[in-house]
Amino acid sequence: MGTAERREAPTEGDAAHLTVRRSPEARDHDIPAHGGGTGPAGRATAEEQPYNRPLWVEESARRRRMPDPVRTAAVRAVLIIAVTLIQAMVAFLCTLAGSWLTFPMVLSSVASTVAATWAALDVWVTRQVWNQRNGVVSVPSSTARALRRERRRARRQARAQQRIRRRGGAGQLSHS
Repeated sequence: MGTAERREAPTEGDAAHLTVRRSPEARDHDIPAHGGGTGPAGRATAEEQPYNRPLWVEESARRRRMPDPVRTAAVRAVLIIAVTLIQAMVAFLCTLAGSWLTFPMVLSSVASTVAATWAALDVWVTRQVWNQRNGVVSVPSSTARALRRERRRARRQARAQQRIRRRGGAGQLSHS
C-alpha cells in the first residue's frame, strides 16, 4: 500500500474499508495529504476527505485536425512505407541466409520504394490542393484581399463605362 492509503479500524459492524486521503494539490498517489494523518481521536478531518479527481482532463489541441483527404493520404502513405521497410528487412535477412527469396524480395523492395515515394508525394500534393481550394485564410493584411478589392473596383468601373456607351452618351452627364 502507498503512503496515501490507509486502512481504518472497523466501526460497529462495518467491514474495514479503504480510504484514500490526499489533498487536492497532490498529483501522485504516493503524496500524503497535508497535516500528516487523522485529526483528534483518530477521526478524519474535513480536509482529509477523499478527493475524487477526474479520470482525464480535456486539453485543447495544439494544432487543428488535418482535413479528411489529407489524413487519408497520410494513413495510406504510412502503411505503404511500413510495408516497404518490412520488405527491405526481409530482403536483407534473405541475403544473409543465402535464400532463393533474395532476388524476388529485392525486386519487390525496389517497387515498394517507388510506391512509398509516390505515396509521400501524394500526401504533399493532396495537402496543397486542399489548402488551395478550402484553406485560404483571409486576414486584413492579406495581399490577396487587396488584389481582389482592386479587381472588383476595376470591374465595376468597366461595367459603368459600358453602360454609358450603351446609352449613347459620350461620357456626358447632362443634355445641353
